[in-house]
Amino acid sequence: MGTILIQSETTRDPISLIGREAGVCWNADIEDAEKNYKRGMNCLSSGHGRTWEYPQVYLVLDGYSARVIRELYTHIGGSPTRLQASTRYINYEKGFAYVTPPSVERDTEAKRVYDEAISSITDALQKLEALGVPREDCGMLLPLGMESKVVLRTNLRNLIDMAHQRLCTRAYWEYRQLMQDMVHALAEYSEEWRYLTDHYFVPKCEVTGFCPEAKSCGRKPKKTEI
Repeated sequence: MGTILIQSETTRDPISLIGREAGVCWNADIEDAEKNYKRGMNCLSSGHGRTWEYPQVYLVLDGYSARVIRELYTHIGGSPTRLQASTRYINYEKGFAYVTPPSVERDTEAKRVYDEAISSITDALQKLEALGVPREDCGMLLPLGMESKVVLRTNLRNLIDMAHQRLCTRAYWEYRQLMQDMVHALAEYSEEWRYLTDHYFVPKCEVTGFCPEAKSCGRKPKKTEI
């Protein structure tokens, strides 16, 4: 599966940073580290979401499918931005790594069909390039299941919202895995991040207290049942 690299530019003390920035607005003492942390915790528990946009997160996502990266972009708005491995300039004619869904992996015949389709695409890419078709046009054949690499800059608020949606069991399996990988990587980055991932990176039903989905997994009762 894919891997997550937390880059050193990522805010190491996100809760304290929130407290420092909020303290400026309150004309408070921002030289006191303990007060900054408590102020940041207050902003979190009070739901002051705009302050959550100050902690920045720089990530390298490697080995996830182009399909799930497309889904990732639905959560990018405002200040978050990203760069993705180019399908215009990188030479994929020599082959490319790809993601195989568990439902395919566990079925021998399904996996044979799946792998043959990928092999056929690789052959076609090589033939098209030999015919003089520009690499950027050959890339139109590349499948959504191919692995890709992305450099992503986002923030705490964006990631919390993403976690609410993508840790839900209704999310696609690879996106759930991607989100879980992000959570684990951030939890190891610093103690403040571990607190945030433990308490705020949760499915939306943990926030609302009920399941808003049409098809519930049963983790929480439906709103009509409360």
